[in-house]
Amino acid sequence: MFASWTHDSDCCEWYMVSCDEKTHRIISLSVNRDDEVAGHIPDTVGDLPYLEQLTFSNLPKLTGPIPQTISKLKNLKFLWLSHNNLTGSIPDFFGRLTKLTYINLSVNKLTGPIPPSVSSLHELGALFLERNQLKGTIPASFGGFKNNPDFYLKLAKNQLYGPLPKSLGAVNFSVLDLNRNMFTGDASMLFGTNKGLQTIDISRNKFSFDLTKVRFPKGLNNIELSHNMIYGSIPPTLAKQQDIQNFNVSYNRLCGKIPSSRYLKRVDKYSYAHNKCLCGSPLPPCK
Repeated sequence: MFASWTHDSDCCEWYMVSCDEKTHRIISLSVNRDDEVAGHIPDTVGDLPYLEQLTFSNLPKLTGPIPQTISKLKNLKFLWLSHNNLTGSIPDFFGRLTKLTYINLSVNKLTGPIPPSVSSLHELGALFLERNQLKGTIPASFGGFKNNPDFYLKLAKNQLYGPLPKSLGAVNFSVLDLNRNMFTGDASMLFGTNKGLQTIDISRNKFSFDLTKVRFPKGLNNIELSHNMIYGSIPPTLAKQQDIQNFNVSYNRLCGKIPSSRYLKRVDKYSYAHNKCLCGSPLPPCK
């Protein structure tokens, strides 16, 4: 993979490297999908002051912590370190890289809490931390992401717990995935008719709230709420969701009649199974 990296060649001609046409300085470094790349991320990566994009992805032998020297990359906009075997915690210094718009640390072995400082990144539009070993609660400061009109947040398959901060209700998520954690309490603040939410997955937690009062955003097409302790009934307004592709409320405590709608025809009976007393098509008729 690094055969082109020789001292007698122009670094801008190296494989996996891109340079700015005017400054002739490296602005992108992308190393991915190679089983032979091994060891830690080198500290010298911090010696690329013009770097805007850094990718180390799908490198199963890439280990160790995220190096402190990345904090020197003040022009960094795009950080993709997914599908490796990185360990240690999420660095607090991310909050000082104010130009970051995208962070993907998913599918590693990162531990510890999510640092609240990440929410100070007002240009950030995507934060992917799923499939790690993170513990703790979602910082209340995450409500600070409300300035971004189209936010992607994926925290699935960690060991996160506790109630969601009410401040999340101010964030206009486009995609939100919290599945397979240990979250509790109310998650109804995530919904609302004026929001741009398109996909939400809060399944396999311990959420408990009244679904009857929830109003779904018009563009919401993927709704995964299964395996919680959600109660009440399915709101009749769901029948007006024209773009719905998936709706799953199985393994909850819901009751009442399932709204009749031609838009819900693709939802099978298994998506309503194991509730307290739901009835109506595709389940048996209500008595």
